Amino acid sequence: MLIGGDTERLIAAARAAIETGLEVYIRPDATDRPRRELFEQLEAVAEGAEALRREHPDHVTLLVGSEFSHAAPGIVPGFRSFLRLQLILRFHRLLRRRIDRRLHRLLARTSVVARSRFNGPVPYAAAGWEEQVDWSLFDLVGVSLYRSGRNRSAYTGLVRGLVGGHGKPVVITEFGCGAFTGADLRGAGSFQIVDWFAEPPRIRTDHPRDESVQAGYTGELIDLYDAEGVHGCFVFTFAMPDFPHRDDPSLDLDKAGFGVLAVAEDGSRRRKEAFQRIARRYGDLAGAD
Repeated sequence: MLIGGDTERLIAAARAAIETGLEVYIRPDATDRPRRELFEQLEAVAEGAEALRREHPDHVTLLVGSEFSHAAPGIVPGFRSFLRLQLILRFHRLLRRRIDRRLHRLLARTSVVARSRFNGPVPYAAAGWEEQVDWSLFDLVGVSLYRSGRNRSAYTGLVRGLVGGHGKPVVITEFGCGAFTGADLRGAGSFQIVDWFAEPPRIRTDHPRDESVQAGYTGELIDLYDAEGVHGCFVFTFAMPDFPHRDDPSLDLDKAGFGVLAVAEDGSRRRKEAFQRIARRYGDLAGAD
């Protein structure tokens, strides 16, 4: 999955990936953009994706977006996506009807815009905290579904319900955790161990780096998705340069990020244990085929 706000770079990256033999999911990032710009960007990306699809049939899927309930302005109050997300997490029950109504209108429109320019499969990446989506608008069911301590006992049932509940292929559009002790219990909240108001930002209290936690979490969920008949899954994420790896544990933001590559401040990269686990797992799958 390739995510970006620059249409030309996004399509160029997709072309490069296809030429290496990969299939690509292209997801324009319109976070915090006004509605008119969101539609204009989606239309431009859809045109580029369709040109690629005609050259490489069955290799291109176009996502209309991700987690619009907080990423797109106008569904809930707030000037920035991060603030809207905090509002939703705190007052989700009170905002539920408003979110459902406005999200449906936006998804209906984005589906029309995408299909006016793109003739391949079109999904949406829904928030795992239960965005209510009319999946008849889309060709695949896409959900960002992080496992954490809160949903651990129910997680397999959630996956099973998605696979059996819609009659369409299911794609887990995001999953992952940090690389420190206890990150598997935080899931999507792994980044919250960082004090962003400190200068420079630093890790709160003591969270020992432990790459085996991230590797185990990732490997277990890939195995689960395979066993439950999930069509595809996307580990979040390849690399996060904004979370640099440092030798000082209190300043090692990488362990709070989701990248399977550790990126140092000088830009050098190192494969983490999760990278190796994913490589072995997909190598096994390729061998089975």
